[in-house]
Amino acid sequence: MGNPKAFLTVPRKEAGYRPVLERIADFGEVEQTLHSDDRILQASRCMDCGVPFCHWACTIANRMPEWQDSLSKGKWLEAYERLGATNNFPEFTGRVCPALCEKSCVLALTGEPVTIRENEAAVVEHAFAEGYVKPRVPHWRTGWKVAVVGSGPAGLAAADMLNQQGHNVTVFEKDEAIGGLLRFGIPDFKLNKEVIDRRLEILCAEGITFKTGVHVGADIRHEQLLKEFDAVCLAIGAGQPRDLPVEGRDLKGVHFALELLQQQNRIVAGYNLPEKERISAKGKHVLVIGGGDTGSDCVGTSVRHRAGQITQIEILPKPPEHYNPDTPWPAYPNVLKTSSSHLEGCTRRWNLATKRFTGEGGKVTGVEVAEVEWTKDNTGRMVMKETRRTETIKADLILLSMGFVHPVHEGLLDSLGVKYDSRGNVVCAAPARSSVDKVFVAGDVTLGASLVVRAIFSGRQAAAAIGKQLSGKK
Repeated sequence: MGNPKAFLTVPRKEAGYRPVLERIADFGEVEQTLHSDDRILQASRCMDCGVPFCHWACTIANRMPEWQDSLSKGKWLEAYERLGATNNFPEFTGRVCPALCEKSCVLALTGEPVTIRENEAAVVEHAFAEGYVKPRVPHWRTGWKVAVVGSGPAGLAAADMLNQQGHNVTVFEKDEAIGGLLRFGIPDFKLNKEVIDRRLEILCAEGITFKTGVHVGADIRHEQLLKEFDAVCLAIGAGQPRDLPVEGRDLKGVHFALELLQQQNRIVAGYNLPEKERISAKGKHVLVIGGGDTGSDCVGTSVRHRAGQITQIEILPKPPEHYNPDTPWPAYPNVLKTSSSHLEGCTRRWNLATKRFTGEGGKVTGVEVAEVEWTKDNTGRMVMKETRRTETIKADLILLSMGFVHPVHEGLLDSLGVKYDSRGNVVCAAPARSSVDKVFVAGDVTLGASLVVRAIFSGRQAAAAIGKQLSGKK
């Protein structure tokens, strides 16, 4: 360690966000960056704990103390190499990961954990700027052909690892560009799409073939895919959104969250969408139903549309702001999360259940909600009970952001005949293997809707399982 007492003398310093009035005028990334000297100083706060709980909590098993030590000594290349040993795309996780590692950092006990996520983003950005990130073209090819269906973080991680094993990898994407929800789900103010394109240039130079606008199961039948390729990795995500089948659901102005987010990302990318097809929040009373990250993204997008008023409601109770005894350290804490979008202007409410949508002339005008109370039964399980207190919230644009239930079954999955678990996700019969021969799974298609970092790790696991099977063939 460069300075074993830095955690005692150096306070936590975050880069922070661009000024509100500046950032709501565009879709540029809201996070700022620290000077390199400040970032090195922040890395020096790592205590090199005997039991690194940050490493324990990280889904992808990043070796935080190792690359923090390299960064604290100004060894940027070494820090990047240690970071890249476990994480294919630190430029993605450094921007959108909820930083499980920071929540389990020993310094989190004092409220000032190491700025691990920001340090990660700084390391990989420095690596790109200095030319450390170069194509690693395999020296030889095995001759085996692998198809990866889906180009989100799981699919890209699987393709990257399989290509480095020497296999011939083809990635199929039903949309017009590569990236999955990284491209069409996460707003540009959190993840600039040039960050994806920059990585794709590397992957293409390394020999991966990408085919966009190809819907496997429709444009290409699964029989053809299984015939042409020696293994298939399904990484199509969990695309079935959770609906709210109450009275008035068919009124105009009620949309799934991704309808807005995908459309806005395409507009930012320069796609020419007719005005009559656009979902606009300008001047409207926007109601976001669902309190997660996607709901927060809807808030930030609506702010940039110049919405008249934005309200976000959640059926669950409001979490504690700082410490929750139900989720003690080093577990991920269930505490109140306030995003940059919330700081831009939003009314947040909890303990509200949606009863019905109201409207006039076929257009939504509001939503009737009932207040709920939460208690625990004798097993500790949370139990919800509606009260008699109801009200109608005015809204002429409603965005349903209640997560995803499972992958889309119709089409590819049903035609393949894969087995589903009780939640509708594709069953993993063995590590990354589906119930169908030659077909493997990675990411949300088998995990259920989850984190980018977890999807990357799942893609790496799938690549290892595929490589093991192919290495056993003649």
